[in-house]
Amino acid sequence: MNYLALLFLTSLTANIMLIYNFNSRSNLRNWHVIDDVVMGGRSAGNMDINTKGHGVFSGEVSLENNGGFSSVRYQFLEKNVGDYAKVLLRVKGDGKLYQFRVKSDKNQRYSYIATFPTSGDWETIEIELKAMYPAFRGMRLNMSNYPAEKLAEIAILIGNKKNESFRLEIDEISLK
Repeated sequence: MNYLALLFLTSLTANIMLIYNFNSRSNLRNWHVIDDVVMGGRSAGNMDINTKGHGVFSGEVSLENNGGFSSVRYQFLEKNVGDYAKVLLRVKGDGKLYQFRVKSDKNQRYSYIATFPTSGDWETIEIELKAMYPAFRGMRLNMSNYPAEKLAEIAILIGNKKNESFRLEIDEISLK
């Protein structure tokens, strides 16, 4: 590779912050499934690594007993993210709608949310960080959108107000 090509590739990746890259050796210790069972519901989600090294968030959402959601959360040491404008999710979904959620502080009770559709194919979903709105238990809060300064937790949630099975493969999550 010549110098100009290397310089071009470096400039393309210089402003990317990797949040998580799944592979066959990924340790899921800091990934936690939180289902509606915390409120009496009956949904059941799982987080695993498949044979290709992708994270797989899958399971069943049940409306039984006032349920209706499954989520997986990843907490990490707080990161300064003021230089980034978008989150990039490299995923292969099942054609269903999901939510991507962030928290500035792991003890924060509310999340900032953006919804995204999936197509059934591998795709890179781009979400504007400052367009993410604050919500708590499904209710939008009368607060400003995500300030995109600090990041301490990310989550993916499915809760489409219907009984359904789901499967979302995740390759990588990063900021740009």
